[in-house]
Amino acid sequence: MQITFAGAAREVTGSCHILRINGKTVLLDCGMFQGRRSEAGQKNRELPLPVEQIDAVVLSHAHIDHSGRLPLLTARGYRGPIYCTPATRDLCAIMLADSAHIQEQDARFLTRRKQQVAAPLYGMRDATMALDRMISLAYDTPFDVVPGVRATFVDAGHILGSASVVLDCTENGVTKRIVFSGDVGRRGLPIIRDPQPPHGADVVLLESTYGNRDHPTVAGARDELARIITETAKRGGKVLVPAFAVGRTQELVYDLHILVRDGQIPLIPIYVDSPLAIDATTVYAMHPEVFDPSEDLVHRVQDLFHYSQISYTREASESKALNTRHGPMVIIAASGMMEAGRILHHLAHNASDPRNTILVVGFQAEHTLGRRIVDRSPTIKVLNEEMPLRAQVEVLGSYSAHGDRQELQSWVDAVRAGNGERGAPEVYLVHGEPDAQDAFAGQLRGAGYGRVHTPERNATVTL
Repeated sequence: MQITFAGAAREVTGSCHILRINGKTVLLDCGMFQGRRSEAGQKNRELPLPVEQIDAVVLSHAHIDHSGRLPLLTARGYRGPIYCTPATRDLCAIMLADSAHIQEQDARFLTRRKQQVAAPLYGMRDATMALDRMISLAYDTPFDVVPGVRATFVDAGHILGSASVVLDCTENGVTKRIVFSGDVGRRGLPIIRDPQPPHGADVVLLESTYGNRDHPTVAGARDELARIITETAKRGGKVLVPAFAVGRTQELVYDLHILVRDGQIPLIPIYVDSPLAIDATTVYAMHPEVFDPSEDLVHRVQDLFHYSQISYTREASESKALNTRHGPMVIIAASGMMEAGRILHHLAHNASDPRNTILVVGFQAEHTLGRRIVDRSPTIKVLNEEMPLRAQVEVLGSYSAHGDRQELQSWVDAVRAGNGERGAPEVYLVHGEPDAQDAFAGQLRGAGYGRVHTPERNATVTL
């Protein structure tokens, strides 16, 4: 029984781990790498192993850094099952199609620029084939992955349909429980339910994105959002929110709905300027069965995502028109790390105006435009043009969908509690940059976890 850490090892993106057992091979996620474009592009064209050696894939959730190379698998001939939750499958239907569209667009651009044919990483047909391989199973429903491996999805509380994966693995008469955390969410996030830690484990593959820091409380996020919008509106500025189309956008739309209803922000226009986010919001509305029943607004209104101040701008012409409009407004646009998408055009028109605010509500990986803006670089390059960064920059860490170090500690402690006298599980930290992982590894060791590892990419361990 072996695990190879093929992605999101000593880095945040490219989630992919290989489980080998009983002569079979299972991938846990197969996500895209993000960061320096040349480096990420090279990594994304590599599969962790030949497709004929892969027997099954288990997908934790739909974010592209976890699912984005699935169409590459099918493009290379993979025809095995891809297990996920129903909401994850529905989100992948739009997200993988969007990713394929981006790959095809990039290939056309490079072909024109270099005057030689550039092949896309994959195309729309490959995304459709990946979707055809998906088998959706509800939370808390055990299923057989390969001989000797029985899996169960439990709610990770990260985005709609996100799951931690419990893998009960039997080989040569020995059974071990491996828990793959996926991305662990936070307690009290809007719309979705709180994370549900699995009960006991021998081995835990644990995300560590925020392993070296604490978030502001979720309870204060809405008040901070109201403050930023109110202050920017008084200056006559725009609030630009680069947000991940899936998860973060819907949480913001939900909280803005509450603020509008309660009269806590000025009645200014709110635009969701992302076709993918619009489609994702539709998927969210399709899955009320996984909403948090304790949320007040869930009971108070019939439609969480439509109200008087909000508009959804699907067409490119509608998006461009926003840049000619004056006066206070909120524009929520993808992409979350500001590496692509409509947010770039809004930044190009507005980042140099000190009346405006760039509101960052998610993790910004190294070497991305988003990280440079968070670091308040005096100049930034947007759409190949250098410009001064004069807009206000606000960071709301409380909107992170990843648990911070204390929330991750509480989650793994709850897993450990299920072990009883067996004590602490062996922990492998994944999905985190080195500083975060090293700090969190020290914290776990201080809390009595004697076997904590931070594996490098492509490292293999025998259980």
